[in-house]
Amino acid sequence: MPVTTMEEFNAYFRQPTMHPLMAVGDLSRASLSLYEPLRFDMYGVVLMDSCFGELVKAGTAIRYDAGTIFWLRPGQHVAMNLDYSVKPRGWMLVFRPELIERTGLGRDFYMFDFFNHDVNEALTLSPAERGIIINSFSNIQAELLSRRDYLSDHMLRLGIGALLSYCKRFFERQFEEGSTRKSDFKAQLDLLLDNYLSSGSSSQQGQPTVAWCAGRFHLSPNYFGDLVRRELHVTAQDYIQQKLVTKACQLLTTTPMTVAEIAEELGFSYPTHFARMFRRKTGLSPQQYRQGLHCCAP
Repeated sequence: MPVTTMEEFNAYFRQPTMHPLMAVGDLSRASLSLYEPLRFDMYGVVLMDSCFGELVKAGTAIRYDAGTIFWLRPGQHVAMNLDYSVKPRGWMLVFRPELIERTGLGRDFYMFDFFNHDVNEALTLSPAERGIIINSFSNIQAELLSRRDYLSDHMLRLGIGALLSYCKRFFERQFEEGSTRKSDFKAQLDLLLDNYLSSGSSSQQGQPTVAWCAGRFHLSPNYFGDLVRRELHVTAQDYIQQKLVTKACQLLTTTPMTVAEIAEELGFSYPTHFARMFRRKTGLSPQQYRQGLHCCAP
C-alpha cells in the first residue's frame, strides 16, 4: 500500500496535517497498521527507540537495537513483524522531494548519500548521539506546531538539514570505528579478490563485481563503493580492475598461456575486452608487456 501524501501519513498517527510536504510522528501514538507492508513515496528518517519487532526493509530483515536509525527514499517498502509484548517507541520524519527542490538543502542533498544505501545499513546511536537526534526531531516538531510565517519553511528545512547532517556524521563514525578501518578493510578486500582470481572462480563465474564484493562484506553496493572511495581513494570498479591487471601480469610472465586463454581465465567474454582494459591500465598491449617492453605496475 502506498503512502503518498501527508494526510495519509498523519492518519496513521491520528494527528492533523500541519504542512503539505512534511510531517513528524511519534511511534508510540501510531496505529498498528503503520507497521503493515507499506511503500513510502517520500524521504523518511526513523528512530527505533525500542526493539518492538523485526524490521523488514526492501524485503530484507534488518537487525537493530534500541536507539537505531534507518532511512527511506521514495518508493521503498518497509514493514514490521511486531513483538506485541513491547510498546513501539521512537520518531519518524517524512518529507516530499518537492520540499527541498530549488533550495539550499536540495543543493547540498548529495551529501546525504545514506539514502541510497540499500537493505542492511542502520545506525546505532550512543546515548549522547541519541539525545542529539531526539532533540532534532523535537525541534522540527516544535516548528511544525508553531504559528506559520514567512520563515517557517526555511526553519523547517534548516531543522531537516541539521538532523541529516548529524546522521551523516554519526553514520561515518560508526563505520570508521568498526572492523572496516582502512588497513583491515584493504587487507580483507585484497584477500577476497586474490583468492577469487587464484581459485579459478573467475573463469567459471565471471569477473568479480562490485555487488559481489559488497555482498561478502554484508554491505550494499552503494555503501561499499563509498567506503572504497573514501578509504582507498579509487572507485571500487577501478580497484577490481587493478587486481585483474596484476593477475594478468603474473600470468603473462609466468605461464605460456595465450592472451585469449588469460582473458578467459580472468572472466572476460572476449579477448578484445581484456586487451582494451589492459592497455588502458598499463599503456601496453598484453603482447607488448609479455615481450618485456615495459614494467607493468598497475
